[in-house]
Amino acid sequence: MVLNPAVIPDPENPACYHMLFRATGPYAEQQVAGKPLPYPIFLGYAVSHDRGQTWEADFSTPALAPTLNMEREQIFRTNRAGEQVVDHANGCIEDPRLFPFEGGLYLTTACRMFPPGPYWEHDEPMQCAPAWAVAGEHDLGQAASANYTVNVLWEVHLDALRDHNYAAAFVYVAHLTHAEFGENRDVFPFPERFLIDGAEQIVLIHRPVTPLALPGGVEPNLPSIYFSHAADLNTFAQPDCNQHFIAGPRFDWEDERIGASTAPLRISDTQWLLPYHGKKDKVMGYTQSFMIFEDAEGSLPQIKHRCPERLFVADKPWEQPKKFTIPCVFTTGAFIEGDDLVMSYGAADELCGLCRTSLSELLAVVRQYDALGNPIAE
Repeated sequence: MVLNPAVIPDPENPACYHMLFRATGPYAEQQVAGKPLPYPIFLGYAVSHDRGQTWEADFSTPALAPTLNMEREQIFRTNRAGEQVVDHANGCIEDPRLFPFEGGLYLTTACRMFPPGPYWEHDEPMQCAPAWAVAGEHDLGQAASANYTVNVLWEVHLDALRDHNYAAAFVYVAHLTHAEFGENRDVFPFPERFLIDGAEQIVLIHRPVTPLALPGGVEPNLPSIYFSHAADLNTFAQPDCNQHFIAGPRFDWEDERIGASTAPLRISDTQWLLPYHGKKDKVMGYTQSFMIFEDAEGSLPQIKHRCPERLFVADKPWEQPKKFTIPCVFTTGAFIEGDDLVMSYGAADELCGLCRTSLSELLAVVRQYDALGNPIAE
């Protein structure tokens, strides 16, 4: 399986696109006695020289791989500051999102401390965990005892990635979510800081699975879009970080969850486009729509428009379920190219896809609705 690709254009050559894609395969070397065969999740690299029409994928080695240590004393990593920190990317690294931030290129990934087994058959997070983690004989909390997802921020050096020098391409910066508050995914910041309460703040988008477990979480207790804000990246995983409910499931096709799909895209001096996804059930699966946020002086960006309709659905034969039973288009990359919105997405949790649409036509559709998705009277 190759899926959930993050794609960006090369700043020095617009016809060149870079892709990080999620992939998995069996890894018998780390199988624990009596446990299923582990399937660690890696990121691979691919490049296109014709604006995404054809791709050259490097299947010889992962671009970014979990370290797959199974002993407690080995689960650490050196971060960008040179500190030894817990390695939350030890077991799997999935769902890449690439975005610019403060003059650099960054990546967020959803990570687990231990690899999954064949998750398309039985999605039990602890099925390949070592005995000491299952027994709670450690100081790693729910990241180890429940193998909850922790989201990790990486700095990306594009020159090294171009050269397939993967060891130099990725630098571990920090983890952005806290496993004690449960599962959390679809995590990435706005590419710019905001002046909030008189201070320049980073605004992080995230999607807690059980919001009431989060300090500041509110009903509905369903996977929903939240913002956090902080002055520095190391604050987001702290228990007292500011949390704000932004949007929850509202429309029929969102009954089970919604989440942001990519980092927001600046579309004017005051507005941002946010692709987001919803899931109703196992029949309708994952589909995509859009919100527009507007800057608010001295405060968090506010929803200005929210489209109540599904604008991107699985309708091609290769987007239909095969190994998995749930229809799925899951956008993990987006950028603006002229009047095109270019989006990369996972199809049926097995393949990578790329789509284009007219940005101006899309914005015209989304702007027909208010912040709650109600039609705006002409």
